[in-house]
Amino acid sequence: MPNDIAHFAIHADDCERARRFYEAVFGWRFEPWGPPNFWRIHTSPGAVHGALQERREPLSGSGVRGFECSIGVEDVKSIAVAIKTSGGTITMPPMLIDGVGTLAMFLDTEGNSVGVMQYLEGVQ
Repeated sequence: MPNDIAHFAIHADDCERARRFYEAVFGWRFEPWGPPNFWRIHTSPGAVHGALQERREPLSGSGVRGFECSIGVEDVKSIAVAIKTSGGTITMPPMLIDGVGTLAMFLDTEGNSVGVMQYLEGVQ
């Protein structure tokens, strides 16, 4: 086994608000799954499965909690606009990383830090 990530989870104070954000920005589909305030996330066929779930304890303090994930996108600038329009906050505007691609960082509606990366052709 290559030790790839098999699952990710987005923790939210307001699951409906978070669901609407990720649907609007990335076009993800959400399926109620298991306990209340828990959804399975469908990004694309063959992709890693995710979950949206109610945060177990309040988010306090600063800094990253848990893993920081980056989402591969086709057009980082248009995604940055969608993030702002949908209630997210850009924390690092799109910047080119030589030999890799263009990265932007944002906070979602729940205060989670996330990256979006438009990889250069042939990278990833």
